[in-house]
Amino acid sequence: MIHVLKNLLPYRFHMIIAWTLMLIELGVELMLPFILMRMIDEGILVQDLNNVVFWGSVMIGLALLSFAAGIGNSFFAAHVTFKFGYDVRGKLFEKVQSFSFKNLNEYPTSSLITRFTNDVRQIQNGVFMALRIMLRAPLLVLGGVTMAFIVNWRIALIFLISVPILLFFLTWVVKKGSQLFEKVQARLDNVNSVMQENLAGIRLIKAFLRRNHEQNRFVDANSGLMTEMKKSLRLIETSMPVLLLVMNLSLLFILWFGYGEINNNNATEGEIVAIINYALRVSMAISMFGFLTMAFARAKASAERLKNVFTAKIDLVEAEDANPSKQITEGKIEFDHVKFSYPNLKENVISDISFTARAQEQVAIIGATGSGKSSLFQLIPRLYDVTEGAVYIDGNDVRTLKLDHLRKAIGYVPQAPLLFTGSVFDNIAWGKNGATEDEVIQAAKDAQIHNAIADLPNGYNTKIGQKGVNLSGGQKQRVSIARALVRKPKILMLDDSTSALDLKTEARLLEAIAQYECTTLIVTQKVTTAMNADRIMLLDDGELLDEGTHNELMKRSDMYRKIVESQFGKEEIHEL
Repeated sequence: MIHVLKNLLPYRFHMIIAWTLMLIELGVELMLPFILMRMIDEGILVQDLNNVVFWGSVMIGLALLSFAAGIGNSFFAAHVTFKFGYDVRGKLFEKVQSFSFKNLNEYPTSSLITRFTNDVRQIQNGVFMALRIMLRAPLLVLGGVTMAFIVNWRIALIFLISVPILLFFLTWVVKKGSQLFEKVQARLDNVNSVMQENLAGIRLIKAFLRRNHEQNRFVDANSGLMTEMKKSLRLIETSMPVLLLVMNLSLLFILWFGYGEINNNNATEGEIVAIINYALRVSMAISMFGFLTMAFARAKASAERLKNVFTAKIDLVEAEDANPSKQITEGKIEFDHVKFSYPNLKENVISDISFTARAQEQVAIIGATGSGKSSLFQLIPRLYDVTEGAVYIDGNDVRTLKLDHLRKAIGYVPQAPLLFTGSVFDNIAWGKNGATEDEVIQAAKDAQIHNAIADLPNGYNTKIGQKGVNLSGGQKQRVSIARALVRKPKILMLDDSTSALDLKTEARLLEAIAQYECTTLIVTQKVTTAMNADRIMLLDDGELLDEGTHNELMKRSDMYRKIVESQFGKEEIHEL
């Protein structure tokens, strides 16, 4: 929790002001019963109106001071709380942005969203109460007991029995509650995960008539959350009657013992009234401990979850000796005996692959599903690092290059195109900082999407929904390609991103791409796409079986011929 609370350091001055105002408010509250005692003993009982007016005026003045201090304390507490939450979310976002794919696999999207929202909010609530009442409550207990001893130590001895019992009980509740609320947050992650999957796949759910099945999944997740929440709240709410029972018994004993002390002239009526007031204040403060305990337990559990993200070790980082002078100017790609396995998996998905893609060459990569094509792509921009061997660009190991320089030189179009909420123009310009209108339009023309955009209601200013839900599959692919082309990359990687295009559109697209001064790697399942490339690489089960032109592979590769036959038939194969 300390790791997260370090973000409060920039606001320590405001926190000091908030606590100072809180102490003023607390001091007034502790003085009022003492002044009331003086008013009773020196004014009311002896019928001295002057003393009654004097002490009454003092009480009114202190009450106004307490009111002003309370308002000021709330203002500064709120200021610190919201600034703290703003900073934590910003640093959390920055940390997640630095995550490698391995790190992201350890934290599901739904879990990260819960941390950004619910967990940060729980810690903010804890911070606000720490500045407003979390410290005030225990200090009120301590101060109330101390003032009771000052007024009459004999009667105040009852506090030495009741208060330690209550504090021991509350310590146990906080420890147990923290454990329970960690489980609550985990269950909340699960509910968010089910909701996210359902909202993302609502079309598929309707098409397969799986509404009842998904509803049962949600009910199970929601029931689990409810069960853990009931356990947590039951513990917290049960603590409240226990606290009140002990304090009410203390009040009864004070009244009974105080009556005897008055009769023995060991106490005055004013002292009994003052101690009763202190007991009531202590009782009220302790009764707040149930609410504070729940808030603190939840904040502690949430802080631990945020700490796990903040302290997560990034396994893929830029080398300390990365040379900023090394730039990618040609786009030549070399794989030197590369082996790769995903984190926590022993089996290699890429096994000892070596090849060279010359600058401005167009290379098609073809192979069965699971042959390692997409995995190979992810090694070039260092989304993952190789397990063995090395990947070189322009003769430089990618691990020695600045990540910014490496990735700015690459235009990457993923297998599943991802568009963002905003205009078509914004989605294309997203590929390059400061992209001009002419650059965006030219990229759209080369991606063969310009005419389709022009037919939209507002052209390039047409708003598209999240993930481009109001565009067809082919349109989303071409917008994604335009986004890669607008940055004029030295290396262009198309990961099966022309699958939704017809042959004529794809041919025009590849012809336009050929005019760019970049090395192009195309993962494809279509022979018509591969055969027009300068070279074809045939992958299977993570191994490079063969490479060459279409005609060369037709002559010497049985697997390649089978792929061609499966798409064209034996009769048409001789016409290719």
